[in-house]
Amino acid sequence: MAMRVLIVNTSERTGGAAVAAGRLMDALNNNGVKAKMLVRDKETDDITVVGLNGGLRQRLHFLWERWCIFMHLHFKREHLFDIDIANTGTDITKLPEFKEADVIHLAWINQGFLSLKVIKKIINSGKAVVWTMHDLWPATGICHFTLDCEAYKTVCHNCFYLPNGGNAKDLSTRIFNKKKKLYNNSGIHFVACSKWLGNNARQSGLLTGLQLAVIPNPIDTHIYYPKDKKEARLHSTLPVDKRIILFVSQRVTAERKGMAYFTKAVSMLADRYPEMKQNTVIAVLGGHAEDVVSQLALPSIPLGYIGNERQIVDIYNAADVFVIPSLDDNLPNTIMEAMACGVPSVGFKVGGIPEMIDHQKNGYLANFKDADDLAAGIHWVLDEADKEALKKQCVQKVMSCYSQRTVAMKYIEVYNQALAFKNYKLS
Repeated sequence: MAMRVLIVNTSERTGGAAVAAGRLMDALNNNGVKAKMLVRDKETDDITVVGLNGGLRQRLHFLWERWCIFMHLHFKREHLFDIDIANTGTDITKLPEFKEADVIHLAWINQGFLSLKVIKKIINSGKAVVWTMHDLWPATGICHFTLDCEAYKTVCHNCFYLPNGGNAKDLSTRIFNKKKKLYNNSGIHFVACSKWLGNNARQSGLLTGLQLAVIPNPIDTHIYYPKDKKEARLHSTLPVDKRIILFVSQRVTAERKGMAYFTKAVSMLADRYPEMKQNTVIAVLGGHAEDVVSQLALPSIPLGYIGNERQIVDIYNAADVFVIPSLDDNLPNTIMEAMACGVPSVGFKVGGIPEMIDHQKNGYLANFKDADDLAAGIHWVLDEADKEALKKQCVQKVMSCYSQRTVAMKYIEVYNQALAFKNYKLS
């Protein structure tokens, strides 16, 4: 009988972790595993995705956790969504989808979806548990991004997200110690989406002695693949006779997405190569796109937020270069999507991005926070590189590293290890 896996994620479609979890479910189902997704926020009519009942109750869980965090922040909003404490959540262990699963696969479960107490119940249920880390939260006390803080390597304390930099036994310490107790002899098999995240997680005082594998997110190359550029531009109503620079983010104004560096790089390009004002345009895909286009020194088109995947594929295929100036990122789905469509990426050497972009082979890696080098990378792709060679290398990288079968086989191996641990423990 086929292995049954339940992937648990807060949202069905919103956010990079949700997209990755959905793609993993599809990859598993296409490779001999019966996979379903359990989400708090169901957004489609996909029958393989189960949403929780009791929307008001879920909303109250979310609000209660935010209120508790708000109090700890001395009623300041600055870091209200930068930290999670998992003090409330929904018990999913009684659901039929939970009971029928062989493996419970946790993904991004924050913002009042699962509490640490519920995770304890999941561990005690006798099910094999795998947890994919889409950021460092499972390996820290309360934060998703450590921003160079190394306290999590021993015990979180003096958290800079807390007022006045916290103290020696602050909220981060208390949640860290609760996680430490939770993980002890739990048999959780952790997975990091990038080598960068895996290397950081292995140094955590929480994960000492626990299993941790590195497996990238998958992408469906039957959906994301190279198309005729002219047709793609006509479908997405983008100029047929211009070179197109593409910027993509769920919310383009988010500081960590690096729009400030992109804006600076574009100004440099416009100054150095005035002809770009006539032959090049910038397409900005994502929420609040209209708020930033006026700042860009080249003609720009705000595409806004688009949820239709086929339209998104056309937009990638319409582009000549994809620029991702993120200041921290794990393993961006957007790079994978662009590369699968044969479009080279330009980004900073940070997080998991250097694992995806092979410098001057399938894109360009710019020095961190160096707008000048970012501009040089964009110019290199547009005016110096062998475009056909770049396109070929992009597609080849995706097929060898991120295809559904490649990723599914690696996860099946981890599931079998987690099942073996549980069977050994029960025997």
